[in-house]
Amino acid sequence: MRKLPRVLVVEDEAAIAELIAVNLRHNGFAPTVVYDGEAAQREVDAVLPDVILLDWMLPGESGVALAKRWRQQERIKTVPIIMLTARTEESDKVQGLDAGADDYITKPFSTQELLARIRAVLRRRAPEIVNDTVQLGDLSLDASTYRVTLSGSEIKIGPTEFKLLHYLMKHPERVHTRGSLLDRIWGDHVFIEERTVDVHVKRLRESLGLAGVMIETVRGAGYRITAQSSSARPKPDIAAA
Repeated sequence: MRKLPRVLVVEDEAAIAELIAVNLRHNGFAPTVVYDGEAAQREVDAVLPDVILLDWMLPGESGVALAKRWRQQERIKTVPIIMLTARTEESDKVQGLDAGADDYITKPFSTQELLARIRAVLRRRAPEIVNDTVQLGDLSLDASTYRVTLSGSEIKIGPTEFKLLHYLMKHPERVHTRGSLLDRIWGDHVFIEERTVDVHVKRLRESLGLAGVMIETVRGAGYRITAQSSSARPKPDIAAA
């Protein structure tokens, strides 16, 4: 029997939470509803969900604070988080994404939009990519085992960052626009804004640590990955020119 994807719904408004849960059940998901951060933590400690719908405004610890804390915990850091909120300003969206959310949806939202976003983050968690191994400098990515290593030491990164890194490493030294990365990494997920790419690149750099300098920002164009950062490249010998 096919296992239904587990969705943890963290929403303090009971009517909204129940409406979300009913629609999820009718569309092939197994929802669990909690109303605050403390109960949400108990749930993820007991059974790890496949995706989390997290309300921004919660009693006690906010959804933003909760997302930040979860992104520091090894066990849950790769679980996709979709932030639910009535905040519509771009700065709010950026704050939610910077906190660790993979996506952001503003209230009120339609059932179909919510389902599309859930399916999209689940696709990104298990990206359909060739099971190959890519090497760039001391950085190695093994798609078959879902491992990234730097000089032999394993690095933990999230599902979207993994797919982003895999694509960049398959196409090194090229400049990729934000729009092209959206098409390649997020596919037909039309709700995503270009600013989201910047947030995930920043998160990827942080995960890579010292190797983060391999991902370069090309002003006015986009991003590229190189085996050697521009700062580390040898300067031309002016005297010999």
